[in-house]
Amino acid sequence: MADESYPDDLKYHPEHDWARIEGDEATFGITWFAQEQLGEVVFFDPPEVGRTISAGSSYAEVESVKAVSDVIAPLSGEVVAVNEELSGNPEAINDEPYDKGWLVRVKLSDPSEVDGLLDVAAYRELLSQ
Repeated sequence: MADESYPDDLKYHPEHDWARIEGDEATFGITWFAQEQLGEVVFFDPPEVGRTISAGSSYAEVESVKAVSDVIAPLSGEVVAVNEELSGNPEAINDEPYDKGWLVRVKLSDPSEVDGLLDVAAYRELLSQ
């Protein structure tokens, strides 16, 4: 499993999801804290490419040896890519939650929603409460 980290270049949702913003698209995943709470991830049930997702709503499920958990969208948009490698290697979510363990890429429908997400300092503050 990965060492605890929260990259500075990401935006964070209070439900322990992250977004890497690149122009009008974003890559989503779950944070180190979320994968640590889940334990060993054994299955990722992604959304269909083309599906529209809404910020704050569930868009996928991650199954671990402990539980099945909904994954919450940090931003709204249309799913343009799913990390297909996770179907055969779901443990990448534990091993590299910010790199090989990304979940989906989304074309943002409302880029101003980014302003409602947490920066790394605010996310770390949330974790310390």
